[in-house]
Amino acid sequence: MKTNIFKLLIPLMAVILLVGCTKESTNGPENTAKAPQIPPQSTFIMDFEAFPSQQQVLLKSNGSEKILGHQNWGWAAINVGVWNTFITVGLVVPVAAFVESFNHEPELQADGSWTWSYQVRAAGVLHTAKLRAQVKTEGVLWEMYISKQNAYDEFLWYSGLSNYLRTSGTWTVYKNPDEPVPCLQIEWHRNPAQKTADIRYENITPDDPENGGYIYYGVTNQSPFDAFYTIYAKSKDNLVDIQWDLTDINGRIRDPNHFGDPDWYCWDETLSDVQCNQ
Repeated sequence: MKTNIFKLLIPLMAVILLVGCTKESTNGPENTAKAPQIPPQSTFIMDFEAFPSQQQVLLKSNGSEKILGHQNWGWAAINVGVWNTFITVGLVVPVAAFVESFNHEPELQADGSWTWSYQVRAAGVLHTAKLRAQVKTEGVLWEMYISKQNAYDEFLWYSGLSNYLRTSGTWTVYKNPDEPVPCLQIEWHRNPAQKTADIRYENITPDDPENGGYIYYGVTNQSPFDAFYTIYAKSKDNLVDIQWDLTDINGRIRDPNHFGDPDWYCWDETLSDVQCNQ
């Protein structure tokens, strides 16, 4: 009887060990059976549309003649607009390639990596893009290679590293195929459960007078202001703080160089200048 029981236990133990090993291997970073998800667009493209616009000034102030009374909001808009122009104009190709990647399915490569291959039109010109993802122990490594016919072939325009949950990561953007130097460092965090996120652009262009300058944008659960920009101008050694309410669009700005003091300067729901409460 003891021998029969022992014979029954042997295959049972083998099954338990097999199940245990199978479960462990599918949870490891080397598992490439499923392609990693691309981090959301908000991890690469800063939301400049979240800041109150001039159209809202006209709508809420009932006429363009009152715009001159919006100096506090206006100065904040100018500071944000400088970075918006830099991203919109200077990074049109890599941004277009990133946005288009979500419309395509990846293919598993022989080395275990995944590649999204497609064509994208940027600045009126057709480009070929290849987004490569490699699962590493520390997270997912991303590389975007872009080609333009008769101009350049598979230029590494940006690379990045994200964690497996896509709650944090970085991107490094290179200037262009003619000047393949790093120009922009992006650091991002997101908490979908709390609906909070932040993203930071830093100028890392070698020998640039604004190297070290940055813009930092975030959405929080704080009150009374749940959105912010922090902008540092390296050449002026000046820090600008901007905070506003995403719903009511009232907010405030602090800029020692511009206003001549460290105080806050506020605007109301019509974006008109008002005295700050504090």
